[in-house]
Amino acid sequence: MNETAWLFVTTGIGLVVTVAAILGLQRWAGVRAGWQPMVATIRAVVQLAVLALVLHGVFTYAWTAALMLAVMMTVASLTAGKRLHELPYGRRAAAIGIVAAAGTTIALVFGVRMMELTVSNFIAMSGIITGNSMSAATLTGRRFLASSQAQRGEVEGWFALGAPSSTAFGRVSRTAIEEMLLPTIDQTKATGLVTMPGAFVGALIGGASPLEAARFQVVVLVSIMLAQTICGIIVTRVLSRATVIVSDEQPAAPTSDHKRDKATHAKGEAPRQADAANSGAEPEKSGAESDTSGASVEPDSGDSDPAGPAGSPTSDTPESPEPAEAEGDAEDDDRRRAEDALPRRKRNLGK
Repeated sequence: MNETAWLFVTTGIGLVVTVAAILGLQRWAGVRAGWQPMVATIRAVVQLAVLALVLHGVFTYAWTAALMLAVMMTVASLTAGKRLHELPYGRRAAAIGIVAAAGTTIALVFGVRMMELTVSNFIAMSGIITGNSMSAATLTGRRFLASSQAQRGEVEGWFALGAPSSTAFGRVSRTAIEEMLLPTIDQTKATGLVTMPGAFVGALIGGASPLEAARFQVVVLVSIMLAQTICGIIVTRVLSRATVIVSDEQPAAPTSDHKRDKATHAKGEAPRQADAANSGAEPEKSGAESDTSGASVEPDSGDSDPAGPAGSPTSDTPESPEPAEAEGDAEDDDRRRAEDALPRRKRNLGK
């Protein structure tokens, strides 16, 4: 086995170990990515192998470079559009943004001769710029969706005032573009200090001088920022044409008719029982209150009018015994005086 074949074998073993580690860590952390990392790796291997074979013909015939760029833009538009299908005009926004951003940036790079127009340079810059434009479209659209849902009240308020959709979604659009550009801006600022970009490393491996590799890398980084800015603006402009906001509510779990009817009956039965209990208790309470009030009126009437309606004393008010007792005492006194006086008269007559 020669050295090249052995290098491919070790690379394949390393890829298997790496993908297994990715899947294991994601499963352990509860990340619901499924088998997507493995599928993406397999697709990358197959697609790059096909690309390596195709590039032989592309480098031979210049017209095939334009065909290669068209294929790149088509695949990028379909991939980003699939991620934005939930949004109104999502697929259209992705396609227009990627094509316009990549095409404008590539034309500018070679138009001002920042790089020499060769087939190899054209393919390399086209792939880098188109790929980053695809990422920009996806990130901008997803961020637009999240921001519009979070700022639903503000957007609906603008619509209620009669503002155009571009004004209603203005803050949402700016937030989406700013958030999308942050990783690229940070990577550009940290280049050479924290990261060694792929274009720089690839140029060095290809035999370019460090100065030439640095120049190539700066052109790539600035071109990426331009393409992503253009893509973000176009994507948000197209998405802002919508007059609705995608709901963030999850659909309710389906319920059978029997369970739904049973739940509805139970919910309606409880208030009816409570109303019946309350209505039954109220008459009893009012009756008791009327009896109590009737009993309390009679003493008040007796106290206010002791003689009653005919002037006679009422049963509740007894007669005063003081006059009868005084008369009886006077009669007893008179009787005793008379009895005492009678013996004295008899004695006087005897003498």
